[in-house]
Amino acid sequence: MVSYKPVTAALRVLEVLDAVSALRGSATVGKIYRETGIDKATIVRMLETLIHAHYVARDPDEQNYHITGKTLELSAGFDRGKALGRVVSPLLDSFCHENGWPSLFAIFDQDAMFVVETSLKTGPLSLNSSRGSRVPVLGTSVGLAYIAHCSQTERKNFFQEVKNDPEPWNRIARDSSRLQGVLRRIRKQGFAVMDATYSRNEYENRVSSIGVPVMAGSTLFGSVNILYLKNAFTSATAKKKLVRPLQVLAEQMATKLAHTFLWRGFPSDR
Repeated sequence: MVSYKPVTAALRVLEVLDAVSALRGSATVGKIYRETGIDKATIVRMLETLIHAHYVARDPDEQNYHITGKTLELSAGFDRGKALGRVVSPLLDSFCHENGWPSLFAIFDQDAMFVVETSLKTGPLSLNSSRGSRVPVLGTSVGLAYIAHCSQTERKNFFQEVKNDPEPWNRIARDSSRLQGVLRRIRKQGFAVMDATYSRNEYENRVSSIGVPVMAGSTLFGSVNILYLKNAFTSATAKKKLVRPLQVLAEQMATKLAHTFLWRGFPSDR
């Protein structure tokens, strides 16, 4: 809760700056007016202020405005992982309380999945899955769910990274036909499961997980899983009981993340 009412003029300046950015170099006073509804004379004064502060520049030939490189300085203190974690943490805790099993949210990190936030506490399920840890893409359900839904370019670059890696769960990267079949199945069924070899090596075959992508439109934020003990559920029972609640959680996450980070709708590509 804020202590004071927001400063309307400051909010309008930010709204104009956002409109200039969204219009990608073609911003005119008229277009900004259509985007924001702010009075044109006010828009002009705000643009002049932003120009004075070096956040916006005016093209004298085409009579339009564009943002400058100085706007990049505004993100200097932005930590993507922490920012995403603050949004999803309450949802993870609530989901764990309702379902009894812990979960984690992870984002792609070049050749692994980075655990941004988790509801895992101490115990057998927390092994190698704590906040800030990196887990293998092809060994984990969060990794498999992500790589099945990311862009072809990102997927191709990843497989180049791991195709010669000796870890047993990465062998599939050297078998294109089998790999494509696995990814198609994940996309069709809407979820992935932990690789059996990874379960044996890392959890003494006591733990498995189900993972789903966290997507808003075409924007893939990351993926979320639910971990469970194998002596509590068979694989079939786990899928029957846990997949749909996990997908609902992913939808809730995607909605909140999109509302927080995607001001102008979803990008058309990933």
